[in-house]
Amino acid sequence: MEALGYDLLVYVAIGFAAQLVDGALGMAYGATASSLLLGVGIAPAVSSATVHAAECFTTGASALSHHTFGNIDKKLFRRLLIPGMIGAAIGAYLLVQLPGETIKPWIAGYLLLLGIVIVAKGFREIVAKRVTSHLIPLGFFGALIDAIGGGGWGPIVATNLLARGNEARLTIGTVNAVEFFVTLTASLVFLATLGVSHWQIVAALALGGVAAAPIGGWLVKHLNPRYLLFVVGLLVIGLSLRTLYLHFSA
Repeated sequence: MEALGYDLLVYVAIGFAAQLVDGALGMAYGATASSLLLGVGIAPAVSSATVHAAECFTTGASALSHHTFGNIDKKLFRRLLIPGMIGAAIGAYLLVQLPGETIKPWIAGYLLLLGIVIVAKGFREIVAKRVTSHLIPLGFFGALIDAIGGGGWGPIVATNLLARGNEARLTIGTVNAVEFFVTLTASLVFLATLGVSHWQIVAALALGGVAAAPIGGWLVKHLNPRYLLFVVGLLVIGLSLRTLYLHFSA
């Protein structure tokens, strides 16, 4: 019982840290939470399932907020929505079918690359190109990778759109709104295939996330986002390298 209580506290701390990062940066909840969960020994499929289930609460609130403040581009929303939901469903199903120990180093490798990308963003400004094409494949593959890797929708989709010159306010609001449906779709597939045996982890992650939400909102106004990118990226890189080391040294 004591061990279970300790584990739940660890999961609450993971949810807190992930939401703190996401609240300050507008992305990287999945990358942070998945890296930490893998680091404490959670299997890839369960890790992604719990992260997406917990995200349903935070992304739902975020989507409603962005809708209220008029931060959603309806045309962009429609073009990303269906491809994103299809990609999430396929990615979640594929992850469940793959052996946990076989896929674990690949997921860790993906998160390692994602961490490097996050760090790299702190070194340069994104040059706007004013391009809005290829939205359907972007939504599909962004959600597919997000479901398989336990994170990546924001860094892949939002960053790509911002790099193409889309308005920041509408891009962030729209991508966050679509993320709720992407997360919900992946969660339903995980629920249908894995069941609800991991609900304690979901509740702990959600509890930690709710506690961190107001602090993240404060951080985004007072801290340099580049410093935060460095910290988050290095954290994800370090945890991914640890997972790879433990896997190949076993």
